[in-house]
Amino acid sequence: MKRRMASRSYPLGIAAASFAIGILVGWWLHAGAPRPAGVDASTLSSVASTTSASAAVESKRVAPVAGTSGVRQPANSGDAIDDLRDRHLRLPIDEAQIESMKGNFDEHRAGEGGHVHEAADLLAPRNTPIHAVEDGTIAKLFLSKAGGRTIYQFDPSKRFCYYYAHLERYADGLADGQAVTRGDVIGYVGTSGNAPPNTPHLHFAIYVLGPEQHWWQGAAVDPYLVFKK
Repeated sequence: MKRRMASRSYPLGIAAASFAIGILVGWWLHAGAPRPAGVDASTLSSVASTTSASAAVESKRVAPVAGTSGVRQPANSGDAIDDLRDRHLRLPIDEAQIESMKGNFDEHRAGEGGHVHEAADLLAPRNTPIHAVEDGTIAKLFLSKAGGRTIYQFDPSKRFCYYYAHLERYADGLADGQAVTRGDVIGYVGTSGNAPPNTPHLHFAIYVLGPEQHWWQGAAVDPYLVFKK
């Protein structure tokens, strides 16, 4: 009798544990951060090398953090910068000042653990249209505590991911997997997430993806180096 009781309770224990794990995973993902985790100065010219992911999570970021093997390159590798500059990307905000991006990328941000900004902040009035910087596909519309309403956009080759955060709202009808054309309005400037409520702006970042082409993993590239003349 005891053996039968034990055998019946064993599946129930597994089910309860699985339910608890599911709750924790859901909380971890949606409380995370707005942008792909950086890969400590890696992944650019080694994009073709093998990439592995760990389950580490950093405060206000969407982990896992990517790790690469093989030749390691700095995040602002000339190869990626040259490729992006040859594409003549459109500024995501009309009349944005390129020089205002200078130094944004390396700014250290306060908060638990602290982190480097790895993006450019473009100030603009609330509800200013945000444009796709080049042709591509909407990889993910994502809502996070730090970034608020965010957009991850792949370029046509899926080598790069463009990231737009703190949106007031998305363009009508925008959806995951949707094809977009350079210049299309994809959202509007706001203060969602952890942006100061009286300082509407677009947090714009560019990431080089690994071979798996995951929207949440990449090495950051300084937008100023891409747009400067």
